[in-house]
Amino acid sequence: MDLWTWEREAWADGAAVVCGVDEAGAGPLAGPVYAAAVILPREVDLPGLNDSKKLTAKRREALYDLITSQAAAYHVAFVSAEEIDQMDILNARMLAMNRAIEGLNQKPDLCLIDGNRDHGSTVSITERHVCLVGGDGKSASIAAASILAKVSRDRYIMEVLDRQYPQYQFARHKGYGTKLHYACLNEYGPCPAHRKTFLKKWEAQR
Repeated sequence: MDLWTWEREAWADGAAVVCGVDEAGAGPLAGPVYAAAVILPREVDLPGLNDSKKLTAKRREALYDLITSQAAAYHVAFVSAEEIDQMDILNARMLAMNRAIEGLNQKPDLCLIDGNRDHGSTVSITERHVCLVGGDGKSASIAAASILAKVSRDRYIMEVLDRQYPQYQFARHKGYGTKLHYACLNEYGPCPAHRKTFLKKWEAQR
């Protein structure tokens, strides 16, 4: 599997600085949605690099350290649960990705965006970009971004939310709508970290 094909094409087309962008945590009932933007040195060797969903948590952690030490530039950003409720998750995803790109210390010539969406009803990706469906398994830059976004979100859930609200056992379900999470919601109701707009079905069934 060659993860550099898209980057090589972009470089050949004159885009010297190519950035991969991905987000993590669109689906959970609680916590922020995270995004990362990563510019890698050309064909840098990152052994085991792949879509973050195909890696173990331990492997993701090891690659996180490797990517952050080797990247030419990277930035991780998030959009809070409160902001998600104010817009919607699609706009929030676009906003998180824009924040990640804007946080880079160098301007990309082209962004490779994971997925098939580059705009919501109010927020669009503003830099020059290409959308790649399944990009985290096709592009080294997007795979790197997917790992930084996923690890950053998991760390926040486990180190901040789980300690702040231990009764919800966030470390075990990462905010996703598991049986355990719904059982905690039934017992304690929502906390400030929950996305209220994601709980409408649960509210209706109470």
